[in-house]
Amino acid sequence: MSSSKSRDQIWDEWRDLVNMSLKELEEWLETEESKSVGDSDDDESTGHKSGKRIVKIKRTNKGDLTDDQWDHMATVVGYVKRHLAQGGPDDDVEHSDWRYSLMNWGHDPMKDS
Repeated sequence: MSSSKSRDQIWDEWRDLVNMSLKELEEWLETEESKSVGDSDDDESTGHKSGKRIVKIKRTNKGDLTDDQWDHMATVVGYVKRHLAQGGPDDDVEHSDWRYSLMNWGHDPMKDS
């Protein structure tokens, strides 16, 4: 899947939407909550796999990103935007599957408030 957006657009949106630091994301991905949400074909959910890819992307210099990494960044931006647009639960956002799913994709909605 390639994006119709320019890499500059993807980069800017990525930087806005992926609001968890490398350390925060790595620590989150180790939690049971992180592993408890999302759809999966095997033992690991799509979101959890995405989180691991995001960690690798965050460790890569912008100029060294591969086409595949740019495509994944565009996918992440789309996923986060869609989930934010759906809105979260009315109560207990902090412990919701909605938040946990977003965090697997590098976005903590609790940081928005």
